[in-house]
Amino acid sequence: MARTLRVLVQVMGWACVAIGLFHVALGNAAIPGAGSAGATVDSWGRFMGASFVGYGLAWLWAARQRPIPATAVRALSAVFLLGGLGRLISLAVHGWPQWFQIALTVIELGLPPVLFWLVL
Repeated sequence: MARTLRVLVQVMGWACVAIGLFHVALGNAAIPGAGSAGATVDSWGRFMGASFVGYGLAWLWAARQRPIPATAVRALSAVFLLGGLGRLISLAVHGWPQWFQIALTVIELGLPPVLFWLVL
């Protein structure tokens, strides 16, 4: 289980760094359906992309520790789960988003319990 945890934590870290850089570089174009959202949303998205890079670096820091700190994995997983819950709120308020956002919601709600279990 320790190897599985390490691999998942590393994948989370690299994925978040890559996604964050993608958003910093492309702005609105990185979000399906948001290409014409305007300068304010573009600015916010690029800022949040940089924040997501930092979040990914925190995952990578955790992956380098021996053993991987359970408290860090729980906290980072809780943030990820909160993001999924935010998407559910958006769904309830605004309706169904583009299909890729639904797939991300499933990952954001499904992966944290696995990570919580792995650090028991």
